[in-house]
Amino acid sequence: MIGPEYVTTMAAYNRWQNDQLLSAADGLDDAARRLERGAFFGSIQATLNHILWADQTWMHRLANAPAPGAKSIAESLTQYATWTEFKSARRALDQVLIEWASTLEPEMLVGELQWFSGSIGHAVRTPRWLVVTHMFNHQTHHRGQVHAMLTAAGAKLGPTDLLLMPKA
Repeated sequence: MIGPEYVTTMAAYNRWQNDQLLSAADGLDDAARRLERGAFFGSIQATLNHILWADQTWMHRLANAPAPGAKSIAESLTQYATWTEFKSARRALDQVLIEWASTLEPEMLVGELQWFSGSIGHAVRTPRWLVVTHMFNHQTHHRGQVHAMLTAAGAKLGPTDLLLMPKA
């Protein structure tokens, strides 16, 4: 079981890492961000869009944040058409995550969350703490793919180790 301290730490890590990726990707032109690079979701921009969509989906389920505009994983890849729109939405959701985490009480991680999963086509029930853990794990997994694509494109990125995260 996790507690609020874990969630606040991971929300801060999420924002720190997203800021690094956005800064690195800012150094590429639009064509380079959209270039098919052989990753699971193809491009840097498509993968970043997917991460944001998944975070929006989880925050909608966990904290009644607005639902994402895209309705499926396939649609998630192009949810934000422009880099400017994407960055604005990413930063706004990172702030929502920070604020949600800062008000989280231990009992909000107890019990189960139930939803209909479009990706597997049926209802799912999972412990809330595991859903939160999954959300952060999912972000880290796909950010690693983006990090690799950015590195291959010649971008310079900072550290990713949780233990090296600057103290607030």
